[in-house]
Amino acid sequence: MAIPHSVIDLIGNTPLLELTRFDTGPCRLFVKLENQNPGGSIKDRVALSMIEHAEREGLLKPGGTIVEATAGNTGLGLALVAALKGYRLVLVVPDKMSREKIFHLRALGVEVVLTRSDVVKGHPAYYQDYARRLADETPGSYYIDQFNNPANSAAHYATTGPELWQQMDHDVDAIVVGVGSGGTLGGLSRYFSEVSPETAFVLADPDGSILAEYQRSGETGEAGSWLVEGIGEDFVPALSDFRQVTHAYSIDDAEAFTTARDLLRLEGVLAGSSSGTLLAAALRYCQQQTEAKRVVTFVCDSGNKYLSKMYNDHWMLEQGLIKREQLGDLRDLIAYRHDDGSTVSVAPEDTLAIVHARMRLYDISQLPVLENDRLVGLIDEWDLLNSLQNNPEHFSLPAREAMTVRVNTLQKEASFAQLLETFNQGHVAVILDGDHFLGLITRTDVLNHWRQKLR
Repeated sequence: MAIPHSVIDLIGNTPLLELTRFDTGPCRLFVKLENQNPGGSIKDRVALSMIEHAEREGLLKPGGTIVEATAGNTGLGLALVAALKGYRLVLVVPDKMSREKIFHLRALGVEVVLTRSDVVKGHPAYYQDYARRLADETPGSYYIDQFNNPANSAAHYATTGPELWQQMDHDVDAIVVGVGSGGTLGGLSRYFSEVSPETAFVLADPDGSILAEYQRSGETGEAGSWLVEGIGEDFVPALSDFRQVTHAYSIDDAEAFTTARDLLRLEGVLAGSSSGTLLAAALRYCQQQTEAKRVVTFVCDSGNKYLSKMYNDHWMLEQGLIKREQLGDLRDLIAYRHDDGSTVSVAPEDTLAIVHARMRLYDISQLPVLENDRLVGLIDEWDLLNSLQNNPEHFSLPAREAMTVRVNTLQKEASFAQLLETFNQGHVAVILDGDHFLGLITRTDVLNHWRQKLR
């Protein structure tokens, strides 16, 4: 085979994998690894299709500006293609997008405009309305409008569908898809209505999205909120086609994220949050069947964009998406407590450079100093500043020379009133079991604990 001259030539022709370590009932379950596209997601296909369509139609001139709204991976696909073709790209993204995606976009030279994720269509801060307004105000720009652009679904009709049909040996009983812009469902429905009309479509929808209920009843209820990125909507996208959808499953965030983490642990596939939603729905569908079927779904994007979120246990705990055993005392409020009861700490002889690195790694501002599991001091950012202000070479000093040794402590059985009083005095709460150090509690930890109870 000829060696490609551009990564654009590597978009598509992604591999198919059969999953063998999940309970799939009587079915065989396959995933198409769209995370193997050069931009890391299925949206590379859409981005290339829409940009090349605009070029052919004369809507996009050399060196022009593209404006788009994206809540997921379309922006990364557009960024990749735009960078290689020499276009300026401005993206309006809701503020729930993972920071890895935003870093990736900015590394490709994209101008990222963040907007609110808690508003619905019609609000001036809603990402699609914001992007359209921005395009209108930017001379010579082209609003690519993935939600109404026929080149979106055409990408899946022309490439994804034929690849899948060939890889499955012309034998596909059901395809499990999610809907964001609707292009995947619209394009695949059109293709399979021609080559295999009996192939069923199964909708995987985040709990809070209106689309599963729309498929079941034809009603568009009020949208809720969800953390999964890239799929689910508060309106019915024009490009979607629900006529071949026979089943619809609402998957909550906890199930989606846990299923994606299981996919990594069991099958070695690092997938994104929407892939967890699709796989969870596919497993439900397969387990409900009474006869063998060949079912396929998608790994829509790579999980390396979600390492700070769903693959981060601390973030999952903060969001209330994984549960920790409740002990009925102040230990329940300690955020950085591992399964073995240990916490993040430093030793007295650790250098200030190690202290600073550990603070940055865990995004915290103070650390306990432990010696033989006993608390001998606390060290925070202010202690570091005081020790380093005259000589940065003091990073080599041991923690014992900078730490605070006069520490107010609480036993784990102390009351919540005592905890609040500790905060009122300006201290972090240091929790002990006798002489044994258990962990620290901050005001933020308490707020996060309350938030979890509301979920």
